[in-house]
Amino acid sequence: MPNNLQPPHHIAIIMDGNGRWATSRDLPRVEGHRRGVSTVRMVSETATELGIEAVTLYCLSSENWKRPQTELDFLMHLLEQYLIEERRTIMDQGLRLKVIGRRDRLPANVLDQMDRTLEMSADNPGTQLVLAIDYGGRDEITHAARQLADDVASGNLASSDINEETFASKLYTDGLPEIDLLIRTGGDMRVSNFLLWQISYAEMWMTEKCWPEFEREDFMEAIHEFASRQRRFGGLDV
Repeated sequence: MPNNLQPPHHIAIIMDGNGRWATSRDLPRVEGHRRGVSTVRMVSETATELGIEAVTLYCLSSENWKRPQTELDFLMHLLEQYLIEERRTIMDQGLRLKVIGRRDRLPANVLDQMDRTLEMSADNPGTQLVLAIDYGGRDEITHAARQLADDVASGNLASSDINEETFASKLYTDGLPEIDLLIRTGGDMRVSNFLLWQISYAEMWMTEKCWPEFEREDFMEAIHEFASRQRRFGGLDV
């Protein structure tokens, strides 16, 4: 990356197209999810090399529970396997794992491996790798509003003190940098209930490529394009 270009601090990625990639090749849908793990590894490695502060990956949406049970069972198995098998990579790269979303619908074995990996990587100094699991943007905003209402009702907060900063402090992403760049694979042009508050001023980069075929060159292209854009945040060019 040219020295005069500013890389993003925080990249969010909608990893779409696993199932379509597989079915287009006459493979089971679950094979697309399996192949997508390699892309996750590539992204984390590249982000570490570039010194990107945080990468948030949309692993499982709150709407994905509508999928066939066999596919959900495989996704839970794959997640558990990832949390175990990628520990060495996470530690070698100095990644700090964070998970956002609901916990109450995840299997106990997945939660156990998740918590072990979170604890193991908690003091790592590198890129924060954020997994959005059983996550929905509207649900997150509702949860934050409920917490603020409870604070006001208990007398710990005045309603007049509620502003963007206090609201953001109740979101799952509290403490993370602002999202600069949103990447979506798979060709669809929507945000799919992902980080609705946080992407207010994010630059967007979409590709027709499905997640299993998203390569380092594509990731670098998105970062280069982000770095070349002029971000005005509602202001005028100067």
